[in-house]
Amino acid sequence: MLKNLKWVFTLLTVCGASVFTACSTANDDNPTTAPEYTGVPLVILDTDIGSSTDDLFSLEMLHYYQQQGRCKLLGVVVDREGVDCAACADVMNTYFGCRDRMGATSKISDVPVGLVRDGIKNPRVWIDYRALPTYTKVDGTPMFDRSIDDYSALPDGWQLYRRLLAAQHDHSVSICSIGFTTCLAQLLESVGDAYSPLSGVELVRRKVKCLYIQGGSFGLSPEPDFNFLQGMDFAKTFFRLWPSDVDIIFDPMETGIGIEYLPEQVVSDVSWTDDHPIKQVYMTCNCNTGQMMWDPLTVINAVEGDGLFTLTERGTVVLNDDGTVIFTPSATGNSRFQMPDDAAWRSAMLEKIRNVNKIY
Repeated sequence: MLKNLKWVFTLLTVCGASVFTACSTANDDNPTTAPEYTGVPLVILDTDIGSSTDDLFSLEMLHYYQQQGRCKLLGVVVDREGVDCAACADVMNTYFGCRDRMGATSKISDVPVGLVRDGIKNPRVWIDYRALPTYTKVDGTPMFDRSIDDYSALPDGWQLYRRLLAAQHDHSVSICSIGFTTCLAQLLESVGDAYSPLSGVELVRRKVKCLYIQGGSFGLSPEPDFNFLQGMDFAKTFFRLWPSDVDIIFDPMETGIGIEYLPEQVVSDVSWTDDHPIKQVYMTCNCNTGQMMWDPLTVINAVEGDGLFTLTERGTVVLNDDGTVIFTPSATGNSRFQMPDDAAWRSAMLEKIRNVNKIY
């Protein structure tokens, strides 16, 4: 394991702007008296689905965990613009959310979807599978069912966040952010509405237990983080406004490097059918791009807990103008990040993903 990274932190100098600190900068005028939530993890997935395939595995795993009674998937926020991206989430929710071990039980998914409409314009697409919802069988009928009739009627992602958060127990929601910070930034900038009189910042402070975010490069990756760089204005807003007393666990680029699910493995693992959305993506798109399984690490951490990971001590995080981040250890900080681990750990993480894909 790579446990001796303190030298990395001391060599880095602070530049850029926003810092996560440990003390709250705003008071909650309505302190909670509700008992602590002790149920299964309540998860909102925030995804830039439609480009990298690790988003697909993350959503598949959440549905599988939910089927096992290990979490509750509250909703999916799509932070990549375009109804085709929302349609991909709909296909995944309908296919996996309406199945049990014996096959389909319903054709309608009840997992709500939100869509960003004022987000990052034309971000890079790594693996373009946005046509997945239009795939047809030999007889011309749709290959995959969908549950949403009108994607134009979907709420904005930040609005879905407000609706979902307001309805939950205090300090109960885990957010898995595996894409851009567009909707999170818009949520934090929001004001009270019909769902809650609280501002976005206070709603997050009241309802969120932890944010698991795929993002950041903490000194071992050769390049800055993609998710932050694609929309720096949104990322800066997120870093500036995220409540400093709400925990964050970063899943940085370097942790997922080496966890590669090869295209031939994906196709082979789903040997029992071709009418499987992930298998179809790998059969029809060029997925041999060095795609690592970054995103599922947030889901595994959120549902299965910290015990499977080597996490840093607590600290504060700064976002620099070039998309890099700086971690400064602090006992009162709200931030930790997953450390890169050895080959055996990487293999175990990959097997978790593969095992779900083989049976679901």
